[in-house]
Amino acid sequence: MIGRLRGVLLLKQAPHLLLDVNGVGYEVDAPMSTFYSLPEQGSEITLQIHMVVREDSQTLYGFNSEAERSLFRSLIKVNGVGARLALTILSGISVDEFAACVEQHDSASLVRLPGIGKKTAERLIIEMRDRLKDLPAQGASTVASADGHGHDPVQDAVSALIALGYKPPEASRMVRSVPSADGKGSEDLIRLALQSAIN
Repeated sequence: MIGRLRGVLLLKQAPHLLLDVNGVGYEVDAPMSTFYSLPEQGSEITLQIHMVVREDSQTLYGFNSEAERSLFRSLIKVNGVGARLALTILSGISVDEFAACVEQHDSASLVRLPGIGKKTAERLIIEMRDRLKDLPAQGASTVASADGHGHDPVQDAVSALIALGYKPPEASRMVRSVPSADGKGSEDLIRLALQSAIN
């Protein structure tokens, strides 16, 4: 199993990454929390990896910190939460914020995330309560992010939100509602759109 990758970031098109490790290109899916900390394409990065092997596919999920990967691994053990939904949760809420929701029984904040209904939110709070103490501390990331060239940031942001579970009209509305949307990079647009959806 692959647990960690270090290589050159060839492509970042949320939520997908392409990482060149000694001439081999690895396709990795990552939450937006990881995207926010990525450097420019062509830079070397290290990702904590969770690998999912199925009959018809092998998928790599990459994370900026061990705390994110640990939360992801705990989330996919919850009944009804698959890898895609776990990625969406991590894209819309930080590890610390998620822990606070669980500790404070705040299902209302979790329901605002795409794909999470009231029952799923309550199940997350119940099942994750005992697992939170095993999570490592959330590490702060200080790596600046930058957009790749040749992409339309607004369209990239809409595509990323759709990949995270939002319906196309809703994703478009969320991005267009960001103040001065046309002057921002895709990662800023995604972050602000997700923040407005949760607040």
